[in-house]
Amino acid sequence: MTGTNDEPPEWAKRRARELADGMTAGSDTAGDDGSDEEPAGAGGAPTDTDAQPEGGSSDDRVPDVPVGVVDEAERLTRLAREATDPDAATSYRDRRDGLVADHAYTTRVREADDTLVLYPDEWVADGTVRFDRIEDTDRAVEVSLSGPGESDRYRAVAAYNDTVVDAVADAVADEAHVANARAFATFMSNHYVRPVDDALPEVRAEFREEYFPRNAWPSDDQRAVLADSLALVAEVAADVPDPEP
Repeated sequence: MTGTNDEPPEWAKRRARELADGMTAGSDTAGDDGSDEEPAGAGGAPTDTDAQPEGGSSDDRVPDVPVGVVDEAERLTRLAREATDPDAATSYRDRRDGLVADHAYTTRVREADDTLVLYPDEWVADGTVRFDRIEDTDRAVEVSLSGPGESDRYRAVAAYNDTVVDAVADAVADEAHVANARAFATFMSNHYVRPVDDALPEVRAEFREEYFPRNAWPSDDQRAVLADSLALVAEVAADVPDPEP
C-alpha cells in the first residue's frame, strides 16, 4: 500500500461512498453519526456483481477472507435475524464479528439494499469508514441477505431437538436428566443449528465445560448426572426420525 497521506483517486472515493451508503461500520442498523460518509442511497446501491472482479466466480469475491468465513458470517447474520431470543441474536452477531475479526475485517449490515458488508479493518477508524484509507475497493465483500436463508433449517432442527427432550422425559422420571437434555437441546439449536445427536466431541466438550456451568444454572443433581444425561440423549435420539434436510 502507498502512504496513508496519499490522496485516493476519485473513482475510489465514489466507490467507497457506494459501499458505505450512510452507515457506521460494525453496525447492523443504519444511522447518521455525523461522519464524512454520505447519506443512504448516495451514488446508488451496489450489487453483488459490483463487488466481484469482472468475469469472476463466487470464489473470486473474497480477496482477503476465505470464502468459508464469508459464508459462515452470512449464516450467523441470518440466524441472528431469525432468533426470537435477544441473547441468542447477540451471540450469533458476536460470533460473526469475532470470526471476521480474525481475518482483520469488520462487519455491518447495509439496510438500504439488505446486504452484509465486510470491510478491511484498516479502512475503519472509530467505527467509521475513512475514504482516505481506501485504495482498492474490491477488497470489500458484499453478500445479499434477501435470498433464502437458514430459518427453515433452524425450525426443523429445533423441533427435532425438542422432540428428543420430550422422549427423554417419557423415558425417565428424573427431572435432572430432563433439565440437562433441555439445556443441551437449546445449546445445539441456538449455537450450532444441529441435532443433539450430531454433536462432535469438541462441541460436547464446549457444552460441558463452558455453556452448561455458565448458562444452564444447573443444580447439584444436574451436575452429578450430566454425563449420563448426554448418553441418554444420544440413546433416545436414535429412535427419533431425523429432521427434514
